[in-house]
Amino acid sequence: MDILKKIQDHREKEEELKWEGTFAEYLELLKERPFLAQSAHSRVYNMIKNAGVDEGHDHKRYKFFDQDIYGLDEAMEKLVEEYFHPAARRLDVRKRILLLMGPVSGGKSTLVNLLKRGLEAYSHTDDGAVFAIKGCPMHEDPLHLIPHHLREDFQEEYGIRIEGSLSPLNTMRVETEYGGRIEDVLVERIFFSEDKRTGIGTFSPSDPKSQDIADLTGSIDFSTIAQYGSESDPRAYRFDGELNKANRGMMEFQEMLKCDEKFLWHLLSLTQEGNFKAGRFALISADELIIAHTNEAEYRSFIANKKNEALHSRMIVMPVPYNLKVSQEERIYEKMIRDSDISDVHIAPHTLRVAAMFTILTRLKDSKKAQVDVLKKMRLYDGEILEGFSDVDVEELKKEHSDEGMSGIDPRYVINRISSTIIKKELTSINALDVLRSLKDGLGSHASISAEDKERYLDFISLARKEYDEIAKKEVQKAFVYSYEESAVTLMDNYLDNVEAYCNKAKLRDPLTGEELNPDERLMRSIEEQIGVSENAKKAFREEILIRISAYARKGKKFDYQSHERLREAIQKKLFADLKDVVKITTSTKTPDEQQLKKINEVVATLVDEHGYNSSSANELLKYVGSLLNR
Repeated sequence: MDILKKIQDHREKEEELKWEGTFAEYLELLKERPFLAQSAHSRVYNMIKNAGVDEGHDHKRYKFFDQDIYGLDEAMEKLVEEYFHPAARRLDVRKRILLLMGPVSGGKSTLVNLLKRGLEAYSHTDDGAVFAIKGCPMHEDPLHLIPHHLREDFQEEYGIRIEGSLSPLNTMRVETEYGGRIEDVLVERIFFSEDKRTGIGTFSPSDPKSQDIADLTGSIDFSTIAQYGSESDPRAYRFDGELNKANRGMMEFQEMLKCDEKFLWHLLSLTQEGNFKAGRFALISADELIIAHTNEAEYRSFIANKKNEALHSRMIVMPVPYNLKVSQEERIYEKMIRDSDISDVHIAPHTLRVAAMFTILTRLKDSKKAQVDVLKKMRLYDGEILEGFSDVDVEELKKEHSDEGMSGIDPRYVINRISSTIIKKELTSINALDVLRSLKDGLGSHASISAEDKERYLDFISLARKEYDEIAKKEVQKAFVYSYEESAVTLMDNYLDNVEAYCNKAKLRDPLTGEELNPDERLMRSIEEQIGVSENAKKAFREEILIRISAYARKGKKFDYQSHERLREAIQKKLFADLKDVVKITTSTKTPDEQQLKKINEVVATLVDEHGYNSSSANELLKYVGSLLNR
């Protein structure tokens, strides 16, 4: 579709959504759809909940965060369940500032932007529709028009509780423009927009000497004093501060704890009482979610100052740690690369995974359990099933350190090093070794890394390198075995014949001599040992294979090379072990003969077609694995 046509369609849809009517007509709407009168906190909660919730085994996953927040399901669940949900139910936490605390590049700003963009989109839906008094710069709730003495009667009739008082400007407008007839006051549907300063505000501290409190609460329009005769006339006041414009939605307080004190005192009244002081007027009601973010060092400094106790007591602090799952860290890098100018560079398979392994290792804390080293912990956190560990063990590991994930290497550093590698060397293809080398080179110039941490991080780079060595060997193993698949199938058939004879306590017959033979224990063990099947577990493993074969037969299906994942892995490893000498010669010879060259080309083709490499990265992988095998 033509882009101009899309713009036109969007404009027409916006027009369709618009609504304008009298306050009396708005009350009729409320009878049909009472949820339209929801509070700011309730609106945010319903927006998150309506996006979908996955009820997991131990945790809920709120799908609203899926697109931009990776690996923080538990932190997001805590945020929703301990803040947004009770705040939506009008419990006392709604009278608190939400302070997100976490390390740099941990996702705090991303989370706030997600909420802001979400509210903009939600206000265009039927469930998230917002209505305000027409012409009000603060987009005031029309229900504030109901006089206080009639609000109990209104609640009985409509089931809706009203909080807040009519603003000075609208109080005057009701008298001067509508002759006191509140039923005639015009109401319109509004759409949240940060750009248009409707329902979403952002405040960022600057030089305290030059920044004015008017940035928050609005200011007097001196050009109108002569017209209206008084500074206390609400028509002479610009209600254009961030607190005014964020009414009905949310306001982001960037770097809140760096603000001058005079900017923070307004929040005491706003959070606790739902109003703030502006100009020479009575307190002005505002319904908005105030969300701020900071790092741990600034937060500790803030609470250490006794002068901040009143404000601190009005905060709910939510930790936003780094992600601790390798697979999710990979997704973060993929997204950052998609959004960058290096998205056209070929990144060899497993490159980002190996970088993610290093990053996650820097964020983990040593376990108190002797049998759990940092690599095992990394795998368990990523959902891998390790023998001897259960979900309960993983939950216990997570409880060992309450501050785990609040320090370590941030994603931006990794992307910066990847970018640096590409730009310096003008590469069109990079692999895991390029990235690990660049990560290592950058540690010395990373300002926040201590000498002690640098030593630890170098060890983690070595660990990530060893992990990559195993991945690389497996990758080449799979590609070589693919070329020898006929041999793999023959080996598996031989194994299955022996397993069947073993389980049935029968003999095998030699196809050449016809003599009866015992099952070949050495052959079976040489395959089973490839995947760690112990001597004690071999009988159960073999019986399980036989059961699987029987199940396939009952369904009229043939049990083949692809039917049992662990057995296929064992066959591949066994075949690769037998082929190791061939692989060594093929991958490391400088002048391959015709047969070797054919084999190399077959393997490169498999790596390109089946595993996502290009010809350059596939050849580099083969050379590297050849050097590993020759060590």
